[in-house]
Amino acid sequence: MRLATANTYDNTLSNMTNRQAGLADLQEKLSAGKKVVRPSDDPTGAAQAERAMTRSSRVDVEVRALNLQRNSVAVAEGTLGNSMDALQALRQLVVSAGDASYTSNDRTSIAQEMAGLRDQLFAHANKMDSNGIPLFSGLGGAPQPFVDVPAGVVYNGIPGARSSTAVSIPGTMDGQAVWMNVPTGNGVFKMNLGATNTGQLWTDVGRVLTPSAITGNNYTLTFNVSATIPPVTTYDVSMTTVTPPITTTPVLTAQPYTDGQDISFGGLSFVARGVPANGDTVNITPSTRSDLFAVLDQAIAGIKGSGNGHLLAQNLSLALAQIDSGMERVQSARSQAGELLKRADTIEGTQGEKTIQLAADRSRAEDMDMIKGISEFQNQQTGYDAALKTYAQIQRLSLFNYIS
Repeated sequence: MRLATANTYDNTLSNMTNRQAGLADLQEKLSAGKKVVRPSDDPTGAAQAERAMTRSSRVDVEVRALNLQRNSVAVAEGTLGNSMDALQALRQLVVSAGDASYTSNDRTSIAQEMAGLRDQLFAHANKMDSNGIPLFSGLGGAPQPFVDVPAGVVYNGIPGARSSTAVSIPGTMDGQAVWMNVPTGNGVFKMNLGATNTGQLWTDVGRVLTPSAITGNNYTLTFNVSATIPPVTTYDVSMTTVTPPITTTPVLTAQPYTDGQDISFGGLSFVARGVPANGDTVNITPSTRSDLFAVLDQAIAGIKGSGNGHLLAQNLSLALAQIDSGMERVQSARSQAGELLKRADTIEGTQGEKTIQLAADRSRAEDMDMIKGISEFQNQQTGYDAALKTYAQIQRLSLFNYIS
């Protein structure tokens, strides 16, 4: 077989050019530390790396959003803690107002101090986060969720709260549930003195003896005082249904009354105290829902205008029970905020693990094994060096070198 010298030169030069290009490509990858510098190097690996990078970017966005939500919930939790402190101070003022040595001026001062704390609570309810979003706006609504009008506090937010997801927590809390959902009375029923009472009668807030026996109807306890000397006091109890057809039926009749005794019927019990007048009544109605600010306004008004007798005792007993119920709502919301913060920490940990996994996936798809790459580079360098040396030998081979 006959090979021309020119063909040998061309083949050798082509081989050296290919080896030189391979060395340059491998050097570029080694310098970048990646086996996929451009998509054409490995389309499949490039696509896998791109997907991992896109998912990692999405995780970063979710973590930034989570941090904003966590900051808002942290501010809400701190605000609820401050609200608990204010409510505790209010409760202590209500207890101190019952001191028999206090005058009307003393109680007026206490009521003014309570009004200042009530205004602090109202400010807490309208607290905003660093982005100007109300913390207790629920599902959204007006920039100021709570408005204090002459008729009372109005909630302009949307009741409810967003659900947590696998990557987020709600950034706001349900202000309706926290501030506007306080049960009246003891939470099951409420004791009310008759508006036309003339005696010195008051009661505690009552308690439930048998939950299954509670009817949810209205009861009226009427006192009868005889004209004899000494007078004999008895009471009757009647029940009025709250749903049509409205009917009134006797429950107890001519029961002897003793100051400080327990009066029980219909699964409930309460303590009556003092000296009732003939015809005085106690009305027992099912508990309803009120807002915490109305409860405090009622307590403040009761302390201001009750004097130092039975009305003050009745108002203080009711105020303490309802403030305690309000504190339970606020404390429950604070616990909920703490759970949300704990969940945020868990989500952040999960997202961190996901970021590490995605980084590993991207690395496997595009990063170079440096030891293997350096070894391959050295092999190609050796081959290129051999090609140069053989070319130097071949280019001297010519028939003319042997013709004398």
